[in-house]
Amino acid sequence: MVIMLIGNKSDLESRREVKKEEGEAFAREHGLIFMETSAKTASNVEEAFINTAKEIYEKIQEGVFDINNEANGIKIGPQHAATNATLTGSQGGQQAGGGCC
Repeated sequence: MVIMLIGNKSDLESRREVKKEEGEAFAREHGLIFMETSAKTASNVEEAFINTAKEIYEKIQEGVFDINNEANGIKIGPQHAATNATLTGSQGGQQAGGGCC
C-alpha cells in the first residue's frame, strides 16, 4: 500500500501546530511519503499526486503489486496499439488523428 502523509495549509506558518521536521520523522518511521501542501497557493498539490503515482509505478516495476490482481486496487485501462501512420498531401505530413506525436 502506498500512503502519503500530507501537511496541509503550509501557507499558514503562523498557525502551524506540527513542525515540518516532526511530520518528516513520523513519515520516515512509518514508511510513508511526506509532503507539505497549500491549496490556497497551489504549492505541492499536483506534486503530491504525481509523487504518489510514481511510488505506485515503482512498486509495480519492482513486482510488489500484481497488476493482474484487481484486489490490489490497480486496474489497467484499455491498451491501444501505437501507430505511425502519416498523412501526406495537403496536410503537410501531420499524423493521422491530428495528434502531434
